[in-house]
Amino acid sequence: MAESGGSGGQWAILSILVENRPGILFKVTHLFRSRNFNIDSISVGVTEDPDVSRMTITTYGDERQVAQVVKQLDKMIDTIEVRHLDEHKTVYRELVLFKIRLGSAKDSMEINKLAGAYGAKVHDARKDSIMVELAAAPDQVRAFEELAAPFGITETARTGIAALQRSGS
Repeated sequence: MAESGGSGGQWAILSILVENRPGILFKVTHLFRSRNFNIDSISVGVTEDPDVSRMTITTYGDERQVAQVVKQLDKMIDTIEVRHLDEHKTVYRELVLFKIRLGSAKDSMEINKLAGAYGAKVHDARKDSIMVELAAAPDQVRAFEELAAPFGITETARTGIAALQRSGS
């Protein structure tokens, strides 16, 4: 997934365990904003412990910038743990819903075939559109999107990356 957004930059997956309290999302996003650092995607959910939430943030920057953000996040009072995940030792996925235009019954068959090839689920098949749910790594999502684009993607909804480091890593 390493992308090139400029010289010396790197794509980063940050996993942040925080106390599950009102306002923590604002504090974390404010930290990024105040350092003029962009968040590419963010997903937040309660963990197995209802008092703890996991934030998964993807961003892009050089090593120094990413290390600085990790350091600043780690200093926050509500932060329990911050990890810069190694993408090669991590399982990461994004859930995306695509609404795709249908021009004919043949389009429907082609999109169903494409969805099957990517392990996607088809929902809400109508006369003029079909909805496809894909949970996959970002590069697989991009590849599916490129192949579906000629049919006409009319709407897209994305969850952001969810990630966990593999055991023993």
